[in-house]
Amino acid sequence: MSLGAAERPLRDLLNAIGWDDAPVERLTIEERPKVLATPWPVAPLAAAVLGAVGLAASRIRELRTGERPRISLDMREAELAMASSSYLLVDGKPAKFRDPFTGFYEAAGGEWVYLHGNFPHLRDGLLALLGVANDADAVQAAVAERRADDIEAEAIRRGLCAARVRERAAWLREPQAAAIAAQPLVHLERNGTAAMPLPPGGERPLSSLRMLDLSRVIAGPMAGRTMAEHGATVMRIASPRLPSIPSLVIDTGFGKHAAFAELDTAEGRASLRALAADADIVLDAYRPASLRGRGFGPDDLGRLNPHLVHLSLSAFSLQGPWQGRRGYDSLVQATTGMAAEGREGRGPALLPCQPLDYLTGYLAAFAAMLALIRRHEQGGQWQATLSLAATAHWMWRMRDALGDDAAYPSANPEVAAVADLLDTHDTAFGRVTALRPALRFDGMRTAWSRIPVPLGSDPAHWPQS
Repeated sequence: MSLGAAERPLRDLLNAIGWDDAPVERLTIEERPKVLATPWPVAPLAAAVLGAVGLAASRIRELRTGERPRISLDMREAELAMASSSYLLVDGKPAKFRDPFTGFYEAAGGEWVYLHGNFPHLRDGLLALLGVANDADAVQAAVAERRADDIEAEAIRRGLCAARVRERAAWLREPQAAAIAAQPLVHLERNGTAAMPLPPGGERPLSSLRMLDLSRVIAGPMAGRTMAEHGATVMRIASPRLPSIPSLVIDTGFGKHAAFAELDTAEGRASLRALAADADIVLDAYRPASLRGRGFGPDDLGRLNPHLVHLSLSAFSLQGPWQGRRGYDSLVQATTGMAAEGREGRGPALLPCQPLDYLTGYLAAFAAMLALIRRHEQGGQWQATLSLAATAHWMWRMRDALGDDAAYPSANPEVAAVADLLDTHDTAFGRVTALRPALRFDGMRTAWSRIPVPLGSDPAHWPQS
């Protein structure tokens, strides 16, 4: 066993979730020089979370077959996984997307606000709020006349996405910060005692297990992608009426089936109920209470399937005065002090990766696997709750413990510099080049059994085994 700089965050994570007998001796993490352009200790945190995923998959493999695979992980690959979409190419061209409207704007009094408009309805809603056309100078002038607090409050009232940029000290004074600090990084709890052992055998750790992926953008879909990486049958359900970002559908779509189900129709609701009834795991990463309001909350699904593992993933948690607030990685960075730390010149800046999204996605997959282990050992119906803001709180706490990385590059590596980690796939989107999975089991790299497909490509029922 060799864990290096990842040992402290890994043990902190295992302690936080209560996995005292994790087989840590099976894990080896190889230290590498830092590759991302930030002093934040992203590499050891990424390696810790990916290592935890590997340990859980190894333990499930042991429970099903008696085998005890050893896990290895290169810290460079773990760190790059936090910027996965930055290395996605379609037909040889970078595929990452951000609407030019989205970004930081200086507000009245020298404060800053982050406006998120990567979906057209969010961008157009913020333009209507400001009363301007989609013109950079007009937007900046309108923001400069308003207080950042007022823009944030009105955007939230309208169901839009804007965040006043806070220093860390200002964030810690918010009641929501106290609510998040009072919760574990991953809250895992059991209801009931019904027995449900893992099925024996299986070619891969999660073979024959089914996950229903109800999520969008990055963090939630990454959880499903990770489960698919280890053999689960993952069905991502989307609505044909909701917008999507093609590059993220590709980046998070490896290994998955993808179907449409419109919950405003009886047929769509029936399809989702049938899928949930035969699932092992359901992930709900929509805005809190959205699915509950349609009859698909944790209690509804629990009555339908008494052995279900339920994952709930939100931006600002299900507790505190901000429960239910919309959010994305960038908005949480702006809110919790991370963007203020990343100042470029006189303004705030995001980290050169999206660690809240990717870390939380991997954490959700880890929580799902640990819940499957607990279900096997103890029975019951398990629920795990995570949030981007809780991950930010953990990142701050670990940064205080580990300190900044002493040396870091001035820019992230170009695609050519990571060519040794890329694979190319022929897909319906075109020729897709993407980072390979980082984990190895007994020296063999994990892999996906399916290439990404457009949303709605598959029928809304579980494929025949």
